[in-house]
Amino acid sequence: MKKTHRKSSFSALLFAGLIALVSGAALAQGAADKPMLLVAAPTLQGPYQQTTLLAVPTGGRHFGFVLNRGTGVKLSTMFPDHAPSAKVAGQIYFGGPVMNDALFAVVPRNPGEAALPLFGDLFVTNRAAAINRIIEETPNEARYFAGFVGWEAGELASEIARGLWLVTEPDAGLVFRSDTSGMWEELVKRLVPLNPPRRGRGLIETRLEAGPA
Repeated sequence: MKKTHRKSSFSALLFAGLIALVSGAALAQGAADKPMLLVAAPTLQGPYQQTTLLAVPTGGRHFGFVLNRGTGVKLSTMFPDHAPSAKVAGQIYFGGPVMNDALFAVVPRNPGEAALPLFGDLFVTNRAAAINRIIEETPNEARYFAGFVGWEAGELASEIARGLWLVTEPDAGLVFRSDTSGMWEELVKRLVPLNPPRRGRGLIETRLEAGPA
């Protein structure tokens, strides 16, 4: 997982290179290369210990966001001179170490402004104009992340093969869950049965159960 930091500002939040990468790679995605929900294996140690991530393919590479790392910081605190930020009730979430001083908004519809599709009806943008419009019109329908996670070609596949992640289908309800404090524990309980099915060198795949564990 890339740990690159890049400077940015609220007035100029651009990740045009990532947009071009996703757009150019759309036709190269294989049938099995789909958006995934990654749940850190109980044995995983380090900065991603007990995390839940959304990972989206970009034709061999992947990008995504940590879903369960709230910062406790609100937009109005981070951007005190940006009055509309006071409309956002929720906290900012730590999305990952790449561009971790840039703001990303995940929303349940296409906001335009070169937004990137994630899965289903979910999109992400870090364009200042789009985020301003989201804050003005639907401030509390979005989930706001500082930074994202990036994987080079083959890197995520290698991590999954090594058993570092439990893999399942993404769920919009998890992306926007108001309380993420017990998310990892809940998902591990659901995804690790007594005799987990394994394929290859440790890939564990299943689907989220509809009801509570």
